[in-house]
Amino acid sequence: MIYVLTPDAARAADAQGIARSGEDALMRAAGKRIAERVRAIAGPERPVVAFAGPGNNGGDAFAALAELSPQYECTIAADPSERRSQARTAAEARAAAAAVRAVPMPRDENDARELLAGAVAVDGLFGTGARLPLPDSYRHLTRVLDARERTVLAIDIPSGIDALTGAVDDDAVRATITVTLAAAKPGLLLAPALAHVGELWVGRIGIDDAMLAAQPQRFAALDDNAFLKLLPHRAAESDKRSAGAPLIVAGSAQFPGAAILCALGAARAGAGYVTVATPSSAAAALRMHLVEQVVVELSDTATPQAVVDELLEISKRNGSIAIGPGLGLDDRTGEIFARFLEANTLPTVIDASGLFHLSKRLELLRGKPCVVTPHAGEFARLSGRGTVAPGTRVERICEFVDRTGVTTLLKGADTLVYDGRGPVHINPTGTSALATAGTGDVLTGIIATLLSQGLSPLDAARAGAYWHGLAARYAAHDRQTGVIARDVAHLLGYALPESRPDNDLLVKVS
Repeated sequence: MIYVLTPDAARAADAQGIARSGEDALMRAAGKRIAERVRAIAGPERPVVAFAGPGNNGGDAFAALAELSPQYECTIAADPSERRSQARTAAEARAAAAAVRAVPMPRDENDARELLAGAVAVDGLFGTGARLPLPDSYRHLTRVLDARERTVLAIDIPSGIDALTGAVDDDAVRATITVTLAAAKPGLLLAPALAHVGELWVGRIGIDDAMLAAQPQRFAALDDNAFLKLLPHRAAESDKRSAGAPLIVAGSAQFPGAAILCALGAARAGAGYVTVATPSSAAAALRMHLVEQVVVELSDTATPQAVVDELLEISKRNGSIAIGPGLGLDDRTGEIFARFLEANTLPTVIDASGLFHLSKRLELLRGKPCVVTPHAGEFARLSGRGTVAPGTRVERICEFVDRTGVTTLLKGADTLVYDGRGPVHINPTGTSALATAGTGDVLTGIIATLLSQGLSPLDAARAGAYWHGLAARYAAHDRQTGVIARDVAHLLGYALPESRPDNDLLVKVS
């Protein structure tokens, strides 16, 4: 798994590492990890220029350039500071002995751009302990550390980002790559900071897993290994229903595609028997696209209770329920939804139109194994607390789940999953390739399959989000533009970590 520590927890782990190995050893290790990434992006001849701030983040920059010189032409700009740790003083001495050129900090943007011309830039200005806003005296430096103009490596966290919340200063550094030390910080995985982090590496510096695990775990994130441990594996003696048999209640004459995509997501996630219950007016469209999945027609004219009774009878042969994608928003559908949800005992995932019907009936889910999967707009209505302001997603999901007891997956570039009993899970596989119609329906199908295979709502949601993102990243890797929801569904099997032809897609550890 990826350890995700708050700045306070990271400092506590750092203190334990210092007590065991010494501060100089940790700074040397940090320099090695940073130097590895610089070599990977600099090529054999490009110069390297670092801006070193007054703290130990600046010391890490000196340590990195000491590792890189004389292989590279290295220059470091730093302000004089009376307060220096012994480790930083030692790093500066090693850099000087390695012929790293030291210059004063540039006075303005023009000087900074001239110094950085043609070079790989290293941001060692501010670490995780810094608070926003940025000091005015550094803004001319952070503005030129911009991955849209040049290659930028940020040490620990791009300067101008809040390491806890992901909030971003107007003049924050935009990095090409960020090497965060010992453990990831939540701000690196949260919007809007995501747009500033670039490729994220976690550099191990001698703080072992036991030290990281001993810290309060307010946040968590899966990696490939942890995801594979969650993923159910089909037993040799499985039949089609024991392999996973979700019932999908979805679709309408206006939106049959949502039900189709949900069914495809469920099937490609490994379900052995997918049943789709849909209004008669939508059934023909579904049957044109679904060959292996069973389509059951629900009467458009029968009483709501008659439809509910039919759904309950069908569901006796299923292991989970997905309800909502493409359903009508009319009162009759709302009544069917509410009555069925009240009587249903199977683990359930609710999305899309289902969230509309649920928004005034949240008490129906109390104590039931279920997960809701809203995007920000749906969450505003569902939570009853209005629009989700930037930087408040963690706060908002925690408040909602603690109040309602409903396991929630809040979609976004930084999808969050929380069940009120442990850490907030941040999905690290988000990608803009998912910003296309129907991908949420595919995710609902994936989660429905995982629920039917025995995963808890929390595990089905976080594993589903991770897998969904893997498939979208794989699709984008293969097709730079024009990824559609069906691509994501069809590539689920190919995108599994054990199947991918490369692993250059996620948060990485060195």
